[in-house]
Amino acid sequence: MADTLTIRTAGIVTVQDLGRVGRSRYGLPANGAADQHSARVANVLCGNDDRAPLLEITALDFACVPSGDILVAVTGAPAEVSVGGVVRPQWEPLPVRAGETIRVTGINRGLRVYLAVLGSFEAEHLQGSCAPDTILGFGPPLRAGDELALRTACPPIDHPFSRIPLFRLKAPVPPFPTSWTIDVTDGPDRAEFGDTGRRLFDAPFTVTPRSNHIGLRLQGAVPRRVTQGEVLSRGVPIGAVEVPAGDELLVLHRGRGVTAGYPVLAVVTATGLSALGQVRPGQTIRFRHRTLDQAITAHRAQRQAIDALRTRVRTTFEALRIRAPAGV
Repeated sequence: MADTLTIRTAGIVTVQDLGRVGRSRYGLPANGAADQHSARVANVLCGNDDRAPLLEITALDFACVPSGDILVAVTGAPAEVSVGGVVRPQWEPLPVRAGETIRVTGINRGLRVYLAVLGSFEAEHLQGSCAPDTILGFGPPLRAGDELALRTACPPIDHPFSRIPLFRLKAPVPPFPTSWTIDVTDGPDRAEFGDTGRRLFDAPFTVTPRSNHIGLRLQGAVPRRVTQGEVLSRGVPIGAVEVPAGDELLVLHRGRGVTAGYPVLAVVTATGLSALGQVRPGQTIRFRHRTLDQAITAHRAQRQAIDALRTRVRTTFEALRIRAPAGV
């Protein structure tokens, strides 16, 4: 019988991965982890493939208990993490003995925490991904008492000197500020806003409570379209900064519909989109303009940092005789 991970305190937690790649042509949103960087790093720290299922914990406290010895990693927003009542660090692999309670409490500054397990766990898939889709009713949030079947057993891992950390892998930890700067490139309709388009960068915007994984709604000095004519419904990217005819900006996130009819002033960069997945209602955002070359360079640097971490993890696991999942 496979070992399990039993949810004790659920809060708001879902099974996630990096989403449905290439399914927009069929009308399916990508969905997946809102903070893709933190999700990738959590899996890499456990020796998993980047796209392995993991837990996304949003805002509220969480606790779970494994039936066997496991190795986990907790990334994302700053939080209080403990294993068996002992405070443990985020952004490092953590050995957990059978029956010990893993707790994540006090999530602050950011919104989402990610918990990966060595070898991951079994999860249902739809169109190549386990990411929930609220429109289709796929992948509901987990509840207290739910059990996840673990794929890989992990032998006990102990350091001979308990006060010395077992791992120091220097994961690429992003900043979690109280006021966020989000990078964007020009959108396809930038010219339709004339001089008012500068308002996007002149003052901060506040995230409203109506925001969710489909899109963030922002209040502030909204730019205004100066041209006339109807905007036809068309495909829109994740990260599109739309300007409806009202007093809010709408920034589409990973759960967005694949078509829309609002003018797109800007598009959030790949690195900015991960940051946007951590912004809490009530926090402020400032947008920063980037060229396509600058956006690509930042994305490549982030991915190279993850690749370097993957090499360090592989070397460390080999030295400690930790068997990483096949295919890593």
